[in-house]
Amino acid sequence: MFIFRSVVGKLWLTIIGLVGVVLLILGFFLVNYMQNYFSQANDQSHILEKLALKFSEEASNHMFNEEFYQLSNELLGFQDARMLIISTDMKEMELPISKSSELISFHASNFYTAAELAPVFAGQTISKPVNMPGKEKFKLGSDYLVVAVPLRNLQGNIVGATMIYQSLQSLEATQKYMLKLFIYVSIVGFLMTTFFAFFLFSRITRPLQRLKKAADLITMGEYGTRVPIQSKDEIGELAKTFNHMGQKMQESIRALSQEKEHLSSILRSMTDAVITLDANGFVMLTNPQGEKIVQEWSEIEWSEDDEETRRFRKPDTALGDWGLTSFSNPYSSPIPVPLIPLFEAVVDESSEAATKLHVQNGVWSVAMTPLYTSDQVRGAVAVLRNVTEEERLDKLRKDFVANVSHELRTPISMLQGYSEALLDDIPSTPEESKELVQVIHDESLRMGRLVRDLLDLARMEAGHLELVFREVEVDPLIKRMHRKFSVLAKERGIALSASLPDEPLILLRGDEDRLEQVMTNLLDNAFRHTAAGASIAVKAESAVFKDKPAIRIEVSDQGQGIPAEDLPFIFERFYKADKARTRGSSGGTGLGLAIVKNIIEAHYGSVKVQSQLGQGTTFTIFLPCEPKIA
Repeated sequence: MFIFRSVVGKLWLTIIGLVGVVLLILGFFLVNYMQNYFSQANDQSHILEKLALKFSEEASNHMFNEEFYQLSNELLGFQDARMLIISTDMKEMELPISKSSELISFHASNFYTAAELAPVFAGQTISKPVNMPGKEKFKLGSDYLVVAVPLRNLQGNIVGATMIYQSLQSLEATQKYMLKLFIYVSIVGFLMTTFFAFFLFSRITRPLQRLKKAADLITMGEYGTRVPIQSKDEIGELAKTFNHMGQKMQESIRALSQEKEHLSSILRSMTDAVITLDANGFVMLTNPQGEKIVQEWSEIEWSEDDEETRRFRKPDTALGDWGLTSFSNPYSSPIPVPLIPLFEAVVDESSEAATKLHVQNGVWSVAMTPLYTSDQVRGAVAVLRNVTEEERLDKLRKDFVANVSHELRTPISMLQGYSEALLDDIPSTPEESKELVQVIHDESLRMGRLVRDLLDLARMEAGHLELVFREVEVDPLIKRMHRKFSVLAKERGIALSASLPDEPLILLRGDEDRLEQVMTNLLDNAFRHTAAGASIAVKAESAVFKDKPAIRIEVSDQGQGIPAEDLPFIFERFYKADKARTRGSSGGTGLGLAIVKNIIEAHYGSVKVQSQLGQGTTFTIFLPCEPKIA
């Protein structure tokens, strides 16, 4: 078996194997393509029949909708197909044609006669391939597959036929494709054979050149030089013997390299920023996150009069002392200004230190540790973490607790005071006792509304709001809200009106209960700020939102209005535009508009407000008729 260990034998066997592989690949592609081509017509006919039935069903629902036919032909154009509509009396409907499609336009009479369409008008589906030799002879698409299915109206009666024709690849194109495929595969096979032949020839001389170069390097003292062993022939045995000389040295170098790579991988994978500083305050080493911080903070102009700079530097420390104005080492950067006082403390005291830095709009948590060499501090390593989001959430938590405490303080004080009055028998008459009990009851209801609204808002902001989507008719919803508030409007002497269009307003996906909650909150606000003798109007109509069909709902009042400086904040929780208003039993919780905004955004819509002092307020809601499905 010497031939298998010889270089010449290996080269010969490799070339023979490559030729065989090329032939196998070519045969596989040829057989596979021919099988797919001859089975294409049957598969395409079945698929086109199902496609025609689907479009015919939709055409029944959009009989005279030009936009539907435009969209249908555009979609079919991507598959080199087109739809035709013909009535039972052989009159063809003029349909819009997609401008992007290059398919040739035909008429129904080019494919079927009246006699051939008779089974379709009787309820059958027919299909056949058609050849059009007179249409663009040298262009693909002279063969077509045509399918005709019955077209029914909404009552189920056959009023015509839906016809779809699709281009098929011609035999001439198939032959050209097979010829191109053969040429490409032959070229690739020739190149692969030539490449591997030269590659194997080079393997004979290249190892000898590497051995010579490695010998020269070893004579210069580079004992870690290695020659790769790529074969088991005579040259491979020579390389194996040569490499044995530096085995022990290679093991030591490999161990050091692995340790270095391990440390580098840890630094690169850390999400925190790591910055290593020398004793002079220059950056020696950073991970990618630390390098980004050094670059960003170095671009900030730290002036002597800058309040932030004064806070980050000792009063008697000049920027030039740290090389921030100029430095000669081209391979290091100066320490970022915000880290100067912490670095001074760590170097001077030789101990760890930690702090939080406010740089522009960000908050950073910094921990710095000294680096030692023979009991001397030779620098420091700083680990920085961006805690801006944590600080923001903590502030939100504190603000939330403060707001809730403020909202609960008044009703709890009133409950305590009036209940103590009842316990001390202060009321002298049953009417006074009943009045105190009524106040206690109203305040308890107010606290209940506050807790309920807080729970709803918390679920909404956490993304846990459960919406029951179904088709919603907006007209009955508006009418129901009008009836619901009519009694209150009559009691307060306010004119309440509702305006609806003649055509029905329908949301395909909406939560009717949540939308009723939105209308209730808006109308509650309107009644709370509208005096007797004024009017409140609710209006719903069709509109366009983000270039798609939508429904616009407006709630307008002639109340006191909202100051312009308060308009950007009215949808924030607990925000009160009227700072001086009292909060009685009918007062709001300060969460209604925040809940409205969250519910509308959950329906992929938007809510806006327009208001002027003394002239009233108008809330406008846009709800898309067909919102996207999350």
